[in-house]
Amino acid sequence: MSKNQMVVMAVVNQGRTHAEAANEYGMSRSWVTKLVARYRIEGDQAFKARSQRPKTSPNRTDPTAIQRILALRHELEAAGLDAGPATIAWHLKQHHSTTVSISTIRRHLISAGLVTPEPKERPKSSYIWFQADLPNEMWQTDMTHWRLANSNDAEILSWLDDHSRYALSVTAHQRVSTPVVVTRFEETAGQHGFPASVLSDNGMYYTTRFAGTRTGRNRFETLLAEHGIQQEHSRPNHPRTCGKVERFQQTLKKWLRAQTPAATLNELQAHLDAFIDEYNHRRPHRSLNRTTPATIYTRLPKAQPGTDPNTHYRIRHDHIDQFGKVTIRHHGRLHHIGIGRRHAHTPIVMLIVDRDIAIIINNNTGELLRHLTLDTTRDYQPQE
Repeated sequence: MSKNQMVVMAVVNQGRTHAEAANEYGMSRSWVTKLVARYRIEGDQAFKARSQRPKTSPNRTDPTAIQRILALRHELEAAGLDAGPATIAWHLKQHHSTTVSISTIRRHLISAGLVTPEPKERPKSSYIWFQADLPNEMWQTDMTHWRLANSNDAEILSWLDDHSRYALSVTAHQRVSTPVVVTRFEETAGQHGFPASVLSDNGMYYTTRFAGTRTGRNRFETLLAEHGIQQEHSRPNHPRTCGKVERFQQTLKKWLRAQTPAATLNELQAHLDAFIDEYNHRRPHRSLNRTTPATIYTRLPKAQPGTDPNTHYRIRHDHIDQFGKVTIRHHGRLHHIGIGRRHAHTPIVMLIVDRDIAIIINNNTGELLRHLTLDTTRDYQPQE
């Protein structure tokens, strides 16, 4: 007989008071009262072990949200788009006004058998990351292969802005050659302006550096030199140097595999155009704090070829203060720039080029808040 049974029998059969039984068996009076009441209703069932689970779970994920998480996973995978927990969390917040933590989403995906837990990889902090400070400061370019539905091979040439991951040009070709690279580069530069530098691998259509001493520059190298564009190359057998465009091509191929297979170059190009529109303008980019590449590419002035190396560029992330002002230091002197009280506490990015130009931009929307030439003779720069 358990202790609970003994104390109940002492009250029911022996006629002891709740206080006496509680004192004898070392229990609280309220617990004895509860046990006796439970026994009178349930009989011997009152002494069986009961679940310790709380009656309510206020922090439990809403079943509707769980269904939406699983549905988004299937929808994004079917479309060939990223379907990880972070991306699903972004879609829930942006399109369904639902906030669920990334860890919670991952837990439900694992429970549903949609994600296989893997051991922790090398920490990101151990990598050395590089990102250009301005749009057009560096373009990355690469070629990748693709098999058409008719079993013919095609090649895809990509141009990516290093600062914003903006896909500048992605085109399908039967074969990529130096004339193709030159033509696509000139067309892309005609739309977006010439970059300050270009980063590529050591393919012969980009460079002849490994072709021997008797071979001069190819047409692409000559074109870059004529425009004062710096040409940089990845080290042989080290494709991670061009990591951004390499990763972009993985994302592109994942999306292409989810589409109806293209049988011709024109059909493949149609697929590429649709992907670029989605990638640049609607798909949230994890490396850009869930902002689209188009927003990042258009919010700052573009670098240009042959920029004076003595030009001083500064990029500063800050918040507008409670009075609607921001402060910068120039040659040891503080200057206060008026933005407006309605923008108080707004996160911003400031681009300062030498002493003449300051760009202040809303970091959430890409909206240009103010563009001015700094007057170094005065402390406060009033709104125009």
